[in-house]
Amino acid sequence: MLISVINHTDGQIADEEVQHVIRAINQQIEGDFDPYWSIGARLRLEGKSQEDPDAQDPEDMRGDAVLYLWNETDVPGALGYHANNFDGVPYGFVFTELAETLNETWSVTMSHEALEMIADPQINLLVDGPHPNGSGRFVFHWYEMCDAVQAETYEIGGVEVSNFVLPLYFTGEDERGGRNDYLGRRHDGESLHSFGINPGGYVGFYDPQLGGHDTFSRQDDELAQRRLEIKGKAQLARRSVRYQRRAQQYRPKVS
Repeated sequence: MLISVINHTDGQIADEEVQHVIRAINQQIEGDFDPYWSIGARLRLEGKSQEDPDAQDPEDMRGDAVLYLWNETDVPGALGYHANNFDGVPYGFVFTELAETLNETWSVTMSHEALEMIADPQINLLVDGPHPNGSGRFVFHWYEMCDAVQAETYEIGGVEVSNFVLPLYFTGEDERGGRNDYLGRRHDGESLHSFGINPGGYVGFYDPQLGGHDTFSRQDDELAQRRLEIKGKAQLARRSVRYQRRAQQYRPKVS
């Protein structure tokens, strides 16, 4: 997969800096992510046809998917631009304003979005697993690579990138001798469990009993709750945007 990165930060972030981050994330994909998941991709910075996105000019898109780097949190404009030009093409957004609100560098957000785009390009994959509240019933977990460990980062060439889960994370029980996330950090003496959540992270899932999607974080985890609140207000998660559009598409018309 070739992922086109388009810089719409109006000069806030220079292309030279974006190239530095892209180089680090490409190293992460090739050296860290692909050896575990056997899924590869490359990010490549593209130019933009004009200063402001125009629905009539789809020239910016070159590749198999697109990752937009935007400064302001402008969901209607950004989403409309993609929908009008490249509907059906995998996409993601990195909003520097949102990254600042979450107290993380935008490179971490870009790493997060890139890895999740690679694993679930069309945002339509779910995995059955236990409800995170320990009730014993099963729900359908979002196939997200970073949400459960999104407060954990590491550096590649001085660039901060996101931790991510490993394939065994999505199994029904902890495999003997297995590892469930890349960094393997221990919290309260334990590493991440299958379908578990590390401090600062959360998981999302479809709950058949509720007939809708829900999210869950560790009890009294203020950082995770703050992340959910900020993302919820901005309505920026790729998956939530996809489901909003789907709901609008199938909403009955009232005459």
